[in-house]
Amino acid sequence: VQLQACGGGLVQAGGSLRLSCAASGRTLSNWIMAWFRQAPGKERNSVAGISTIGGYAWYADSVKGRFTISRDNTKSTVYLQMNSLKPEDAAVYYCAAVTVLRGSVTERGSYDYWGQGTQVTVSS
Repeated sequence: VQLQACGGGLVQAGGSLRLSCAASGRTLSNWIMAWFRQAPGKERNSVAGISTIGGYAWYADSVKGRFTISRDNTKSTVYLQMNSLKPEDAAVYYCAAVTVLRGSVTERGSYDYWGQGTQVTVSS
């Protein structure tokens, strides 16, 4: 499966962005999906994730209450709505997918497929 992430950009602090991750090659309905982010010089960390039918989602503490992950399996697309953005949210955001987790949902190594990343810049 190929994942294509988009929707990043430059936004002022307090603003909003919606990221999208579309899959080509197959449906996403059987895939656990997640968003990670990586700031310059830092590790790639989990931001949010969602179960196959969207009944369960998880979030990093730093984004709880501000970010919302959702999915539309009919469009093979996962979204990350980001509100009340802060300068510390600036990073390259990556979507990731896996069918069978081999580890924690928040671990980078648990995912088999990755999108190319989309840059989010937040000005103060």
